[in-house]
Amino acid sequence: MALVRIPPTLRNEVGGARELEAHGATVGEVIDDLVERHPALRPQLFQNGSLGSFVNVYLGGEDVRTRDGLETTVDEASTIILLPAMAGGGQTRGSDPVLGMGLPRGLTPCATPRSGQRGV
Repeated sequence: MALVRIPPTLRNEVGGARELEAHGATVGEVIDDLVERHPALRPQLFQNGSLGSFVNVYLGGEDVRTRDGLETTVDEASTIILLPAMAGGGQTRGSDPVLGMGLPRGLTPCATPRSGQRGV
């Protein structure tokens, strides 16, 4: 069984688990087993019957797209990480619309730092 790490954005779909074990000889089979046991994951991971292009899958810290994709083989010691890309939403408070960088509360973008402060 491979270990699948579940990101916070998908934990509601798996009962709050951070990690789950799943069966399969390839990354694709492991994901299929996981979705079969946790059907609420399907709309979060699949698009038109295939794993969505917005889902990043890592095996041992390496993106499976640089290997054999979903056909990449796994063993019992394998750890798979699922990371669906997060779509951008509305502008958050304190974010810079040009750079798209969120700033900590209380900070605002400025062209020159005030005396004794570092630039943002």
